[in-house]
Amino acid sequence: MKKICVIGSGGWGTAIALMLYSKGHDVAIWSFKKEEADSINKHRENKEFLKGIKIPSGIYITNDKEEAVNGKEILVIAVPSKFMRTTLLSFKNYISGSQIIANLSKGFEEGSLMRLSEVIEDVFPNNKICILSGPSHAEEVSRDIPTTVVAASKDISVAEYIQDVFMTNSFRIYTNTDVVGVELGAALKNVIALAAGVCDGIGYGDNTKAALMTRGLTEIARLGVKMGADKYTFLGLSGIGDLIVTCTSMHSRNRRAGILIGQGKTLEEALAEVHTVVEGVENAKAAYQLAQKYSVDAPIINQVYKTIFEGKDPKQAVHDLMTRGKTSEHAREDTKLDEI
Repeated sequence: MKKICVIGSGGWGTAIALMLYSKGHDVAIWSFKKEEADSINKHRENKEFLKGIKIPSGIYITNDKEEAVNGKEILVIAVPSKFMRTTLLSFKNYISGSQIIANLSKGFEEGSLMRLSEVIEDVFPNNKICILSGPSHAEEVSRDIPTTVVAASKDISVAEYIQDVFMTNSFRIYTNTDVVGVELGAALKNVIALAAGVCDGIGYGDNTKAALMTRGLTEIARLGVKMGADKYTFLGLSGIGDLIVTCTSMHSRNRRAGILIGQGKTLEEALAEVHTVVEGVENAKAAYQLAQKYSVDAPIINQVYKTIFEGKDPKQAVHDLMTRGKTSEHAREDTKLDEI
């Protein structure tokens, strides 16, 4: 049995806490809001983010930072990317270098474009870090539906340790040392999922979505390789696996927001209706900036950015993608055929 604290009481944080508790671990959840912590402790249900799923009395929810992390062996981070640094800094005086940090969050830090593991390393340079990512909707994990993810760490022994602690009969974990690739696949697929939702909202069909996902994966891999990732990572769970589930499921907040935008809603209206964090919005901005920084051809990412942040008509964006200059599926001037 391990002592574990989940920092973040959203749907994913709550689901992973339930899974870890079911395995026999001592689990606590830290909530940013005291009233939310009190409500969950009282009703034994996360009514806002995981309605209908009962939380055992053995899982304690607290708003007290020191109480949450004191004596814990593993800290699981499950907060939106835009709150990552501020949340970590608020725990600075309570976390020791001996505690392992497992990150569930996906995205980039605005402005710096740092991957989230880089943000964690910046704040806690002495801690061992692991990334957990893959096709894993909280709604399904909380109901013990078979799920597979990847644990990635620069130190394979850390990834294997998290694999041993977290893996259950319904939550299978593979290991990987390509932290860059796993994090990029996890974040960038949100951008493609937004585009998939837009196409659904417009009323396009399966042909369109299949093309979008395939060419979207090419852009993810193209940018990833330029940033130092292993191309094969994008054929795995945090690449094509997460891309499939996020582009096709109504559990996906990114797809739902895209559908609303495709139906003519403004970004603000779509976000208000989804009523939760849509990471793909900020990820689209970061992806656009990274593609420019690394001189990567990313037409889908570019059109998503223009649609969201410049108000471009979604149908015009699709038209512009479809009428680009002719090219080969594989050959590009800047890349050898065997590089992607």
